[in-house]
Amino acid sequence: MNNPSGWARARQNGLLPIGIIVAVAILCVVATILGSAKRADDVAAEHERALLIQAFSDRARRVLDEIDIVARSPAVYRNISIAFDPAWIQAHIGDRLRSTVDHNFVIVADSNDGILHMSTDRDLAHYTTSAIFAQLTPILDELRGRPLQSKQPVWPVVPATDGNRGRRAALIQDFLGTPAVVAAVAVMDPSPAGETPNTKGHALIAIRILDEEELAEIAEHANLSHLRRLRIDQVGPGEHVLELRQGNLVPIARFAWTPRRPGAEIISSTLPYVIVALAGFCLLAALIMRFLRTAQDTVTASEDRLRHLAMHDPLSGLPNRIYFGERLEHMIAEVAKGGSPRALFYIDLDHFKDVNDTLGHPVGDELICSVATRLRDTVRDGAVVARLGGDEFALLTTVATDSKTMHAQANRIINGLCAPYAINGQNIVIGASIGIALIDGRVSASADILRHADIALYRAKNEGRNRASIYDEVMEDALASRKSLEADLRIAIETGQISVAYQPVVNSSGEKLVGVEALCRWRHPERGDIPPAEFIPVAENSGLIVPLGEFVLRRACLDGKAWPGITVAVNVSPMQFRRSDFVEVVERTIRETGFDATRLELEVTESTLIGNLDSAELAMFRLKGLGARLALDDFGTGYSSLLYLRRFPFDKLKIDRGFVHSVEEAADAAAIVHAVIGLGRGLGMRVTAEGVETAEQHLFLRAAGVHSLQGYYFGRPGPASVITTRLGLAFPEQRPRPGDRPSLAMAG
Repeated sequence: MNNPSGWARARQNGLLPIGIIVAVAILCVVATILGSAKRADDVAAEHERALLIQAFSDRARRVLDEIDIVARSPAVYRNISIAFDPAWIQAHIGDRLRSTVDHNFVIVADSNDGILHMSTDRDLAHYTTSAIFAQLTPILDELRGRPLQSKQPVWPVVPATDGNRGRRAALIQDFLGTPAVVAAVAVMDPSPAGETPNTKGHALIAIRILDEEELAEIAEHANLSHLRRLRIDQVGPGEHVLELRQGNLVPIARFAWTPRRPGAEIISSTLPYVIVALAGFCLLAALIMRFLRTAQDTVTASEDRLRHLAMHDPLSGLPNRIYFGERLEHMIAEVAKGGSPRALFYIDLDHFKDVNDTLGHPVGDELICSVATRLRDTVRDGAVVARLGGDEFALLTTVATDSKTMHAQANRIINGLCAPYAINGQNIVIGASIGIALIDGRVSASADILRHADIALYRAKNEGRNRASIYDEVMEDALASRKSLEADLRIAIETGQISVAYQPVVNSSGEKLVGVEALCRWRHPERGDIPPAEFIPVAENSGLIVPLGEFVLRRACLDGKAWPGITVAVNVSPMQFRRSDFVEVVERTIRETGFDATRLELEVTESTLIGNLDSAELAMFRLKGLGARLALDDFGTGYSSLLYLRRFPFDKLKIDRGFVHSVEEAADAAAIVHAVIGLGRGLGMRVTAEGVETAEQHLFLRAAGVHSLQGYYFGRPGPASVITTRLGLAFPEQRPRPGDRPSLAMAG
């Protein structure tokens, strides 16, 4: 410890930045508190300033309203404008206003702005009429709608705008050396004929001096402290000043008050917390220093473990995508320098999602661990096995890169992974598909290698899964062709290039047509007929299966209206069935086409139900409520869970064509067919066999007890007109007999 390592010295030198950070943090806290306090003081002062301005305005409006009420009286108009009566004016206006609302001056002006009458307080009686008259010029100009002639500064609180010109106005002005509210109201005829203001008539003027008593009342109303009028430029410490002025003129008056200081309250309330925070920062710094000194060796020893965790998958223990990417880049660099070619095996487990959905994620995790163990045991020394995520694994190998050797290695991996797994009492069988990409001098980027392996994996899955495929440039063309086919399919759905063919379904004797199955057909304008096996997977992978399925359903319902007495079966893809609005789509289609819902048969596969039991059950019962029938298609090719048959309201089981084709050669296939028929009958379901192509198959299935049959032996898929013609045969001898293949015209 006397000679600390570089890493330890770095940790010790790191104490200085920590101390700086703590100091900066403390300064930021202090600056934030002081800044918040100042902003709070500024906001409070601005608010009080607004309150004071509003208080002056309110005082002026109150004075104006007080004389306006008086001026509206018919008696006032009669004793001023009709027959001027000074005694009446003194008794009913002057004395009343001065005694009840404390107006200092009450003046009546004539149409020429001369003073006809003036009532004033005793302590103001020494002012001459001429002195008073000189102070009234601004208010009379404002009331009469004249340009302001006087240079005396005023603050118009209620200007005589176009809406009330000649009617009323109020100003705050310097009146005889003192700020005062000066309000004027035109004396008008209260009758309807006198509603129009008369700018040449008499005016009633009231003046209230803003003395100390008034300021005290305003301060109390606005909740201001020590409001006073400034007569000299002596502002006390911490006081704020308000100047009443109009524009750039000399101010009418200046007022000062002591604002509240909420900032000091903020500081006083937060100071204890600041002290605690400062102590906490210091304690934290001390703890960090102590921790760094005592944990130095522990951290150094843990570095390798942390790197391992960062580079390996925690579930399987295999290297993760980061580590794999580094190794791949290293291998590419070695090959670029002249090293021998390498190979990347991209491994994807088949049907792993079904295991998660049916048996739960804990079983899925155990399965991943078992797969990782088998991969490690399968590959040779020097190879890198990694888990890239989910059910995807990758292998970098140094084996010979000829096609035969790589396929042999891939087959060993597939055989090792396909052996049954015993997990939590469950016997699990999965498959694996592998895409192989060669790492040679022609490829210099890891992204290209991964893309090549992914394209090869896609080819392996499309060719039936559980196999390996080596990348070649033709696959790029195939992928581009698939993208082109997807674009053409989208256009075909939008432009109506898709058609529907119908394959007959007959009774067990083969003599009676009991139903049809709607099948999608596409005739490309350039490529001709494209098989469903080619474009249906494209539709499912791209999401186009939803509009395609809705089109087939609607077309089948429209055509089926012409075929009374038979069922019309429509295949439903898992993606289509799992949509939340699928039942509404079926209901709307039945309603809009007018098709009898009891003749509609919807065919679903077991994959539709996996991981979707509750919502699938609800959707099926809603469909049954509409009257539609439900058939479980391709029974026997999936999990064939009896839970599905007990839980879901199926009306029919359909035996997959693979079993039908094998009944003549394989005894186990015949036994399976007998078992499925017996199971269906025992559960009260009807059983249909698909893919019947020979008379021997027909005789076997009839003897086994199926209810209905379909296949090329009874009719190929054809347009709706073929079904219409077949139903329209009037004579029994014209109906197809068992063993007779329908003509192409009949079968479509």
